[in-house]
Amino acid sequence: METRSIIVTSLLSLSAAIAYPVFAQPFVPSSLIQHADITGIVAKTETNPADDEILEASPKFLTLQFPKAVRLVKLTLRNEEREWVNINFRYSPFARESYEWGLPFLEPAVYYTADWAILVTNDRLVKGSFSFSFGPEAKRPSLIKAEEEALLLQRYGDPNIRYVPTPRTDIIINQDPPRYDPPFTIDLDQALPLEN
Repeated sequence: METRSIIVTSLLSLSAAIAYPVFAQPFVPSSLIQHADITGIVAKTETNPADDEILEASPKFLTLQFPKAVRLVKLTLRNEEREWVNINFRYSPFARESYEWGLPFLEPAVYYTADWAILVTNDRLVKGSFSFSFGPEAKRPSLIKAEEEALLLQRYGDPNIRYVPTPRTDIIINQDPPRYDPPFTIDLDQALPLEN
């Protein structure tokens, strides 16, 4: 009789546990959104090249001058087609006011955009970016971006739809498949002597 009461009690407990309402933690999108810069650092930061500047030739360095010592945690460079330029950025945990980063030779492009991020007091992340162009035919990046936005608005009509261009692809037709030579070959046609 005891076994039966244990089974009944277990079943009742299981039923109660299944029927008990379970609530998920509410989704809070505001925790995922990067808030506006309340520190004012982005507006006070000086860059070289300056934002929206047209240069005669490719710059040799990117320079960031902050109003106070900060830790630079991100520095990237890309062209208008979002192709990344390897600038070998490495994070340093030491805070400084001024950062200068050497650039490789930059191929001609419509414009380049440098994105940066810093950590300030209380490890608050602050992001910024600046664009520049160079060469005799260069236009201001802000004008080119406005033209692109107008084209997208004309094409899609809704400014909330964001269009990301597809990456470039190379289509190769009638090419032999690649050959891979292993570091050694095994000839299975020869019989191996059996060991006793």
